[in-house]
Amino acid sequence: MLIGEYKHNLDPKKRLSIPSKFRKELGEGAVLTRGLDNCLFVFPSQSWKPFAEMLAGLSMAKKDTRSFSRLFLSGAIEVEFDSLGRILIPDVLKEYAYLAKSVVIAGLFNRLEIWDEDRWNNYKTDLEKNSDSIAEKLGELGII
Repeated sequence: MLIGEYKHNLDPKKRLSIPSKFRKELGEGAVLTRGLDNCLFVFPSQSWKPFAEMLAGLSMAKKDTRSFSRLFLSGAIEVEFDSLGRILIPDVLKEYAYLAKSVVIAGLFNRLEIWDEDRWNNYKTDLEKNSDSIAEKLGELGII
């Protein structure tokens, strides 16, 4: 299970150390791609294939589904951990997520999200301000 929040630094060679707890869950490698809200998603390799197949199966006739598939699939790259547990973040993904030096790696059960630390803190602050209305909506859906 991928849960928790960790702060790490992106090194000058664009390598990011993934916490050992997450590496154990991810196994030998993972798939790194664009995420929503200008973060990056990291999927365990075994979870990526069904997700990618689902995206590839969406109707090409609809603009929204084409766009959504392009966002995730065209930016995807298989990554492996080096001997120090680091992955390389390609320039195109680094720029997409506005990654500077300090980043947050957040576990969200079935995937990781990689955020620029300042953007993550701003996002969390906004989220916390709206937690009551979010809780009400989830309550209406029977989730909480």
